[in-house]
Amino acid sequence: MAAATTMQWAPHDYQLLAKQDAYRAMEAELKKLFDTAPQDDPAKKETLQKDFEGFKKLFTRFLQEKSPHINWEKIQPLREGAVLPYADISQRELTPEICSNLLSKLVVLKLNGGLGTSMGCKGPKSLISVRSGLTFLDLTVQQIEDLNRRYNSEVPLVLMNSFNTDEDTEKILRKYKSCQVKIFTFNQSRYPRINKESLLPIATDVSDSNLEAWYPPGHGDTYKAFAESGLLEQFIKEGKEFVFVSNIDNLGATVDFSILNHMVNPPNGPMSEYVMEVTDKTRADVKGGTLVGYEDKLRLLEIAQVHKDHVDEFKSVTKFNKDSKFFCRFFNTNNLWMKLSAMKRLVDKNELDMEVIVNNKTLGDGLGVIQLETAVGAAIKNFDNAIGVNVPRSRFLPVKKTSDLLLVMSNLYDMDNGFLDMSAKRQFKTVPLVKLGSHFEKVQEFLRRFENIPDMLELDHLTVSGDVTFGKDVSLKGTVIIVAEHGNRINIPPGAVLENKIVSGNLRILDH
Repeated sequence: MAAATTMQWAPHDYQLLAKQDAYRAMEAELKKLFDTAPQDDPAKKETLQKDFEGFKKLFTRFLQEKSPHINWEKIQPLREGAVLPYADISQRELTPEICSNLLSKLVVLKLNGGLGTSMGCKGPKSLISVRSGLTFLDLTVQQIEDLNRRYNSEVPLVLMNSFNTDEDTEKILRKYKSCQVKIFTFNQSRYPRINKESLLPIATDVSDSNLEAWYPPGHGDTYKAFAESGLLEQFIKEGKEFVFVSNIDNLGATVDFSILNHMVNPPNGPMSEYVMEVTDKTRADVKGGTLVGYEDKLRLLEIAQVHKDHVDEFKSVTKFNKDSKFFCRFFNTNNLWMKLSAMKRLVDKNELDMEVIVNNKTLGDGLGVIQLETAVGAAIKNFDNAIGVNVPRSRFLPVKKTSDLLLVMSNLYDMDNGFLDMSAKRQFKTVPLVKLGSHFEKVQEFLRRFENIPDMLELDHLTVSGDVTFGKDVSLKGTVIIVAEHGNRINIPPGAVLENKIVSGNLRILDH
């Protein structure tokens, strides 16, 4: 294993000595873990060494940082032009020739490291069926293949996998060999989980026998892992200039020509090396990260960085207006556009500075562990002329829970070549608020409770709690609340039309 990096510490005191001891103990444990790697597998040892070096840097920052909280008094108003309205950049003419030229410069990178465990599924989340038997990955491939055919382009698709998703994803990719899309993969790092009490790794060896002892360190690892895979340099040599990064479970995160054109052909001033798509907050998004001015730079502020004294202020949707010092109307969609050469420059010069996120977890045996992570959007402050674009809500359509799945499976959306668009038949283009209770948490149980997905074109709000099932061809309109009390079951009959109704545990139907 490579020689230890000498760490720079502040003047000596008790806390400093304790941190030095913690670092030395961690370094000794990592060396023990490294020595358990197979001696006849140099590639694995090289990957492990890179992972451990990255982890040590993150661990050092964790020890050195005095507080994870931002200095609230140093927050500045957003500078003029820091966040552009989407309407302002979508007025320029985009001919097929322009679009084809734009696509020749583009790489699409999807974050594919997550599992579907929160919805009761095994394996990569990207392989969950979300619409007409098609998975997140199917829809993504369809979208890019449609662009490549329509504009005679060769936009590559890149998947950043984790050690949790890599093997299953690689098996599935075989079915896309005949598609007009070149698909590449690389793995993000694998870091050891830390015992919360001892601040030492819980792993005893580097084998795959105890995967619970390891974790992928958040999507902030994208920059380093993409560069180390060799793909970043390869695409630059091939003439690619920009990358669109997004979560694979965000079905609204499609290639947008107006944003790409704004980057490639800036209308005035210097080129933006980084564009973050933000959208207006609703009460469902109060915990989402937002953009603020800080130390004369654009910065992503996450709720974990906000002191408890200011959390209510951060989460407020209505308290602030455009003249406020701190204007929290937007939140980050994690749809990000970056210049590849800028990414390479920052990685090569080790100039990426992303806040350490301390993620506390409790394992199945009750053991408290810490995961040190970073967020890909936090790097916005490192890029030149970075901006936000306030995009329509349709650009943010994540599927995190079965309530989200119900929306995208319904007739609220039409699907064409992998693209989902709000149905023209819906009068209002806002998405209904849907809350499904614990009986609907797991995908298989969720599907069992619907003979088919209800008509939701005129729905505003749906709350379902308890043991409830839906027959065929049910219509939901306005505000519908269905509550089956403990021990009771409610079966909504086939063909039922519920408009502004409350259905209670004893099957009384009341006007809402």
